Order: sequence, then structure tokens, then C-alpha cells
Amino acid sequence: MAYGALMRVRVWRLALALFLAPAIFAIPPQQGKTNRVPPPWAYGLKTPLGSPPSEEPTPTPTDKLAVDDGKVISLPGSPVSLTLTQMRNQGTVDWYPDDHSKMPEIVAQGRKPDVLACPACHYTNGKGDPANATIEALPYAYFVQTMEDFRAGLRKSADPRKSNTPNMIKYAKAMTDDEIKESAKYYGAIPLISRIKVIESKTVPKTRLVAAGLYFPLPGNQTEPLGNRLIEMPETPEAFIYKNPRSNAVVYVPVGSIKKGERLVMNDVDGKTIACIYCHGPDLLGLGRIPGIAGRLPGYIVRQLFDTQNGARTGTWTDMMKPVVEKLTIDDMINIAAYLSSRKIGDAQ
Repeated sequence: MAYGALMRVRVWRLALALFLAPAIFAIPPQQGKTNRVPPPWAYGLKTPLGSPPSEEPTPTPTDKLAVDDGKVISLPGSPVSLTLTQMRNQGTVDWYPDDHSKMPEIVAQGRKPDVLACPACHYTNGKGDPANATIEALPYAYFVQTMEDFRAGLRKSADPRKSNTPNMIKYAKAMTDDEIKESAKYYGAIPLISRIKVIESKTVPKTRLVAAGLYFPLPGNQTEPLGNRLIEMPETPEAFIYKNPRSNAVVYVPVGSIKKGERLVMNDVDGKTIACIYCHGPDLLGLGRIPGIAGRLPGYIVRQLFDTQNGARTGTWTDMMKPVVEKLTIDDMINIAAYLSSRKIGDAQ
């Protein structure tokens, strides 16, 4: 069926869903939850929610890379050279200022003590890292609405141990409307470039958790079975510590998951879900206010699917996603995220 015909079918379905919405969403929220345990690996954790605390220590990145030995640090093609202490004193380091427009003050520096500078988690170009979200090229209206949802407490994390969401709630409440709009314009104007290497594998490097809630590989090239997970990590420890905006994320996904995800994303699967292309566009780069989902970090995608399915994420337009995610299994979410993150968007430098 041609894409135009598919869109007409989808529009009819959406119209019917919106017509029936008052009856559908009158159901008490708890009846729609699946009450599954959040997959800990998606939330940058080692143990499931409700289990005894892990005996494994959670070290911070205070190894040799995080100790200033006086060495001047520079990145390929960057005009900037700094020691680690200078980097920390400067706050946001703009390694590649020609890659983007001038950062608004609220983005570059935040506002102490209430608002952290955005690049601390999302980098100067919005690419994010495996512990956070990719926010470059988000539609202006979607960005602003998301911040308003954070303010209203409509976006939470299914696993409360992950600190990102409570932090975003705090920042959104502290920011002015104008500061939110400036941030939305800045990051929305940066074209999306996928910086993700997706590897289908039966094994994954053994990892440790660092303070930011993401995985670093252990030394020694040890591996362990991947199983029904996806594990993502920075391309190198330096890429994370120095906040390199041109660096990649490396993601290990189960063998065959990309192909399985393509089927779920690009097609209606009877009794399972509705094709993503209807709302997110034939290229999965978004339509109007609806954000693109291709080329974005897979852990974040799994978290949003799970949070929406289990009622942790509500707010504007979430009700339209409910029927899409209602019957997805964790394996389905892994497959969808594997396929979407494998899509190559833009030309990385």
C-alpha cells in the first residue's frame, strides 16, 4: 500500500481514537499499567527495582583520566586546548563552536544553583550520551511541551533510582518561559547526526557503572552473555569525561534484533502494535510537532516506551502512544530501539 493510502488509514484510526478518548481514558490509570519491573540495564542500573542493593561498588570516573596531570587536552579538529582543571573551571567547553549557533546563556552556563548547564548531560550539540537523551533537532513545540510536562510532574521515571528525570523536573521548574524557549530554539536548529555504532552480538564487554549511571567496559577484554538486553557505552572513557560532541555511542544488541525491529517500526503488526511511520514520518525524522525517533539513543527509547506503557510518563500526546505500546514486550522494545538507533542520519565528522 502506498504511503499516502497508509496515512489516510492512520488518520481515520486516530480520528476514531480521539472520538472515543473520553470513554477510553475514563478508565482508572492503574488498570492500564502492566506493573512490570523496569529493565535495570535501560536505566543505567545493575539490579532490578525492589531487589537488595548490589554489593558491587559504583565508582565514579576518578581514575587516571579524571586526575589532572598537567597534560594539555585537545580533540581532533578542535581549536581548543585545555588542561583538565581548566576544563572544570570553565564549565561548558565548546570544543567545536563552528558546529552550532551561539549558545544562549541558560544553555551554556545554566543558572546556579538551580539549573545545570545543558551540555553537562546533552553536550553542546544535543547528542547526549548513553545516560541521557538526544535532544538535537527536536521540534520547538515538542521541546517546550516536554519541559512543561516536567514542570507539571507528568513525566517521571518507572525506576525512581535514575536521577535524570527528577533533575529535569527541578530544572524545568526553575527555568523561565523565555529560557525554555531559547533552549528549544537552539537545540531544535541543530541538524540530527546519528553518532551510534550498533553491534549485533551474543556477548558484551563486562562493564562497571560510573556515577552518571552509564556503563564503562572493564579492562582486560572480558565478555559476558548479552542475553535479552541492550548495553550502550561511550566510544571511549575520554569521550565521556571530556564531553566530546563528535564522539559515538557503542551499543550491543541481540543478534537479529535490527531486522525484527524494522518489522515492528515500519509495519502494522496485527495484535501487537501500529507502525511508527504513520506519526513519526516515512523517514522517521518527525512530522510537525511530532519528534523524529531515528538515529537516537536506544536506551532512552526503551525507557520512554516502558515509562509510557507503565504510566510513569503521561502528559500531552502520551494517550496517543498508549495503544502503540500497550502490548509490547521488553524484547519488542529492544528490537525497536536497535533498529531506530541503527538508522544513519546525517554525516558525522
